[in-house]
Amino acid sequence: MAVTLKEVAERAGVSRSAVSRTYTDGASVSPKTRKKVEKAAKELGYSPNALASSLTTGRTKLIGLISNNFHNPLFLEVFDLFTRRLQEKGLRPLLVNLTDETDPENSLRMLKQYSVDGVIVASSTLSPEFAKAFHDAKIPVVHSFGRFASAPDVHVVGVDNVECGRMAARTLLARGYKHIGFLGGPKGATSTVDRRAGFMEVMGQAKGIKVKESNAAAYSFEAGRTAMLKELKGTYAEAYFCGDDVMSIGALSAINSSGLSAPKDIGIIGLNDMEMAKWENIDLTTIRQPIKQIVDSSVELVMAALEDSNRHPEARLFSCQVIERGTLRPL
Repeated sequence: MAVTLKEVAERAGVSRSAVSRTYTDGASVSPKTRKKVEKAAKELGYSPNALASSLTTGRTKLIGLISNNFHNPLFLEVFDLFTRRLQEKGLRPLLVNLTDETDPENSLRMLKQYSVDGVIVASSTLSPEFAKAFHDAKIPVVHSFGRFASAPDVHVVGVDNVECGRMAARTLLARGYKHIGFLGGPKGATSTVDRRAGFMEVMGQAKGIKVKESNAAAYSFEAGRTAMLKELKGTYAEAYFCGDDVMSIGALSAINSSGLSAPKDIGIIGLNDMEMAKWENIDLTTIRQPIKQIVDSSVELVMAALEDSNRHPEARLFSCQVIERGTLRPL
């Protein structure tokens, strides 16, 4: 049987309300009483009931952590960091899968049923309307990996995807490629739209360069492989900027199974610098997105929003960098 609050109160020689206040954030309790309660609790092996505490405080400490791309290994890294950071702060992550969800109101109803204190939308492909639905419902929300805006509707933490597109284009041009491809992610994703915009901006200013573009159905290995196999059936480019690392790895698989190799026959640059990109058999040249900083900043912002529900929406932007490996010809 679990040790009860009543038993702790009797052992400590205090009231049950004093025990309750000891384990309630912000409640008033004297140092002497706190010491007696904590000593009794330790002797009895008592742990406060988090659900019971939420009835007293009106706060569940649940943070909805929602995404829609569970096939992308990058998000194993993202979820690992998010769950650990939230738990370190005394918050409880509630992981929600919104794959194939198109109606923000459905996700809003679901999270309301769990009485979450706040929400982190961890996705670059979910529509901004999902985060805005929580904001409009007065639920503190942060959109991680969301689309940058100088005057956002909700808190946004991420990177400048337009600049990432420019970086990829400059990297390929610097290596002397003359026929260059943009192999983007899903057409409707804001990350795809912005990366393409930056990429085409730089390519439009370059002379004597032939550019072709196509899109994969998703940010996934299979989608990247399928899209590259289609490219290889026609006149393919000398080098490609792929929508992200997992797509790039799919493209490399297609190149290798077609009897070609990177960078000898086709150059590839990805985006994210996921753990697999470093593997010796992949060795992917990519653009590093600072995942840890984005996660830390997102948790910081959602905690600030919990304390001040009227906090003005803020956009935090982090810089990326090209990571040189082995899938592009050397400079």
